[in-house]
Amino acid sequence: MRSSLKHFALAGVVAAALTACGGSDSSNNFIPFVPPPTAANPPAPAPAPAVPGTIDVKLIAFNDLHGNLEPPKLSITAPAKAGGTVPVPAGGAAYMASAIASLKEKNPNNAVVSAGDMIGASPLVSALFLDESTIEAVNAMKIDFNAVGNHEFDKGQTELLRMKNGGCAKNTALEPCRVNKSFPGANFGFLAANTVKGDGNTLFPATGMKTFTKDGATVKVAFIGMTLKGTPNIVTPAGVAGLSFKDEADTANALIPQLKSQGADAIVVVIHEGGTTTVGYNDKSCTGLSGDILPILNKLDTAVDVVISGHTHRSYVCDYGKTNPAKPFLLTSAGQYGTLLTDINLTIDTRTRKVTAKAADNVIVQGEAYTSGSTTVALTDQYPVFGKNQEVAALISQYLAIAGPLVQRVVGSLTATATRTQTASKESVLGNLIADAQLAATKPAGKGEAQIAFMNPGGVRADLAPAGDGSVTYGQIFAVQPFGNSLVVKTMTGAQIKAVLEQQFNSGSNSTTSPKVLLPSASFTYSYSLSAPAGSRISNMSLNGTAMADGTSYRVTMNSFLATGGDNFTVFNQGTDALGGDQDVDALEAYIKANSPLTPPATNRITVLP
Repeated sequence: MRSSLKHFALAGVVAAALTACGGSDSSNNFIPFVPPPTAANPPAPAPAPAVPGTIDVKLIAFNDLHGNLEPPKLSITAPAKAGGTVPVPAGGAAYMASAIASLKEKNPNNAVVSAGDMIGASPLVSALFLDESTIEAVNAMKIDFNAVGNHEFDKGQTELLRMKNGGCAKNTALEPCRVNKSFPGANFGFLAANTVKGDGNTLFPATGMKTFTKDGATVKVAFIGMTLKGTPNIVTPAGVAGLSFKDEADTANALIPQLKSQGADAIVVVIHEGGTTTVGYNDKSCTGLSGDILPILNKLDTAVDVVISGHTHRSYVCDYGKTNPAKPFLLTSAGQYGTLLTDINLTIDTRTRKVTAKAADNVIVQGEAYTSGSTTVALTDQYPVFGKNQEVAALISQYLAIAGPLVQRVVGSLTATATRTQTASKESVLGNLIADAQLAATKPAGKGEAQIAFMNPGGVRADLAPAGDGSVTYGQIFAVQPFGNSLVVKTMTGAQIKAVLEQQFNSGSNSTTSPKVLLPSASFTYSYSLSAPAGSRISNMSLNGTAMADGTSYRVTMNSFLATGGDNFTVFNQGTDALGGDQDVDALEAYIKANSPLTPPATNRITVLP
C-alpha cells in the first residue's frame, strides 16, 4: 500500500509539471514524449530556399573599335550637371578594359559582345601588325562574342580565320607575328550567321549561348551574330570570294525556333548594321532614327529582345517600340573607337521564361585628357574616370615601342588642315589631295603613264591636321590610309570612265540622294545631275581642259580595292593592261615630301547641275 501511494504521488507531480509547461489542459490532453534524433530517426530536412522569380542579366556592348588601342583624341558631348554640355575625353583600350571590368563587378551574370569592325581600318599601332595587337588587347578584356563586320574582311577571309584561330601564316604583304611569335588568335567567339560558304556552312558559328544562375534558378541568353548583307559591295571582292551574305532578318528569324528549343529565354541580335539619330549619345527619345537598320528591325521576329548594332559609328539607345509598336526591341549602338560602352540590363522571369524589363545606357569611357591642335579637353569629375588596365597598357606599350619611331617620323608639311569633309559636290580636300598624290606616283614612264586618278571616299579615314609648325608625321598619313592598298593603272575608254562614274549613284547602300562620289585628280573635271535619268547623269568630262571622247583610251589610276570592283564600281574590272604600283600610303608620303610646304587643293573638280 505504501508503494502504490508513492507511485500515485509521483504521477501527480509529473502531471502538475506538464500542466505548468502547457503540456496538459483541463481536457486532460497529453503531449507524447518525442525521442531525440538518432541515425534511425533523422531530423526533418530544412525547407528548400525559395527559387528567385527573376534573374537580372547585364550585357556590355561595343562596336567599331577599329583597332583604336591608344586614346583616339575624341570627346563625347555630354549633359553638364549645371545645365548645358561638357566635352568628355573618351577612348583608349586600357581604359576601356577597366570600364568593362567595372560594369562586370555590378552583376556577375554578364556577357560582353562586340557588333563588328573590331579590326580593319586601324591606326598604325594595330594595322602595322595586322591587328594582332588589337586581338590580344581584347583577349585581355575577357569578352564573349564578336559579330564580324565588313572591315574584318579587309585582308581576306583566310587572314580573318587566322585572327580567330591564331598562327603566323603569311596571307598579306605584311609580316605576321612581328611581336608575338606565337600569336594565339581570339579567345572569344566570332559569329557570322549570314556569312555562308559554298558548302552551305557558315564561315563562323551562327550563334552563341550563355547560361546564368542564381540561387538554384537558371536562364539562358542566345546571341545571333551577323554582318550586313551588303558586305560584298564595300570590301575587296577577292576577300569574300566564295562567300554569300544572306538577308539579315530572314537569317535571324530562321534561327530563333532552334534557339528556343535549346532553352533560350532571351534572344539578342548582334549585327554590324545600324542607323543614326538627331539627338545625343544617350538620349532615350531616339529622335530622327533612320538608316539601313530599320527595314531589318521591321522584319525581325518579335521574339528578339535586344538588337545591338554598329557600322554607322553613331551612338543611340532606342525603344524601337515607340517607332514601331509591333516590334518592341531595345536597339543600341556604342558609337566608335571604344569611346563608349553600352550597359544593357535585362530582367528575365524564371517561370514564364521571358524578359520582363530591359534598359540601357551608353557609358563614356573617360580615361585621360588630350590636346588636339589648339584644343585641350580636360578630364571632368561630372562623369566617372577609369584607370588603366595594366595588362592592356603593357601590351600596347610593347607594340608602340616598335612602331613609335615610324609613327613620329616627319614626312613633310602642310599650310593648312586637309579635311575629309564633303562639299556640296561630295568632293573633299583630302580626297582630292590623295588622288593628286596617286596620279603623281603613277604618271612617269614605267610607272603606268597615268592621266587620271580616282580615290574612293570610304578609303579616307581621318583628317590630316599639321602640327603648329606645319609638320605632318607618318603616323598621321597612315591613319588617313590604313588599308595597305597598292596602286593599279588600267587602260579605260572614255565610255568606260563615264560608266564607272554613273555607278556612283548605285554604289554600296547609297542612293541617288547620297551618291558615293569618286574623288578625282586635278587633271580631270566633270558634271553630274541627280535629276537626270539613270545612265545619263554624267556630262562634260574633260582631261586637262579638253573634252574626252567615248572611243579614246586613257590611263586611269585607282587603288587595288577599286581595281577589283570594290564599292560596287564593277566597271573598273573592264580596264585592261593593268600595272601594279606603290602602296597608297607611300605615294601620299612622297607627294607631301616633294611639295612641302603643300597647300591643300581646292574642291572645284566636280560641278553639280540642276
